[in-house]
Amino acid sequence: MDDARGPAQEFQPVSGPGYAERGRHVGQITTQLREAIRRGFYVDGDQLPAERELAERFDTARSTIRKVLLNLETEGLIERRVGSGTFVRCDDMSTNAVHDIVSRVSPLELIEARLAVEPHMIRLAVLNATANEVKMLGSILNELELCRNDKEAFTRHDSMFHEWLARSSKNPLLLHLYQQINEVRGHAQWVAMRNKILSPEEIDEYNRQHRALFEAIERRDMISAVRHINEHLEKARRDLMGAASA
Repeated sequence: MDDARGPAQEFQPVSGPGYAERGRHVGQITTQLREAIRRGFYVDGDQLPAERELAERFDTARSTIRKVLLNLETEGLIERRVGSGTFVRCDDMSTNAVHDIVSRVSPLELIEARLAVEPHMIRLAVLNATANEVKMLGSILNELELCRNDKEAFTRHDSMFHEWLARSSKNPLLLHLYQQINEVRGHAQWVAMRNKILSPEEIDEYNRQHRALFEAIERRDMISAVRHINEHLEKARRDLMGAASA
């Protein structure tokens, strides 16, 4: 039977000038495959390509792909069957529930949730982040700082930066919660607010805060890191309140 999605819907990894090196990072490949599953390029029961084929597609090592698949398995998105392969495991009821909550959460409620979650997430990241994870965080931040005139690129890299902080906490539940937060950040309500708030000057200021947070994590300064994330989120809340009343 023909695939109803058709060839136009086949998943293609992001590529282009300069991506080959970045594509080797576990977190970025995990993000691409996660989005491919969530957006329906792969659906419940689909078998993913073999490790060797994925490694060729992403121009990376099979050991990197194994780490990516372990991440996705931990998140409950895939099931690895010995002797058979790797299969997508996507609960439609769970997905519908996520979409329902995403549509009902306002941008200000989102910031309140982030204020509840992220300070402790940062404490754990200071304690638990490996040297490679800190290096990856710095790499994402370098790209984030190039997004001064591109709101969409800034939002995409900002989400990646904060999700990597969640991953560095080494707490799977916090990571899962933060991935749901990023789902809300992609909703139309958030996009409308983003377009009101983000100017090149505001992006510069957010990135100054990102840089201060990163440097505190790099030197394992928990007190400063928590202070910087609170200041960052309080600024976001003030900006959202100003945009909502405008």
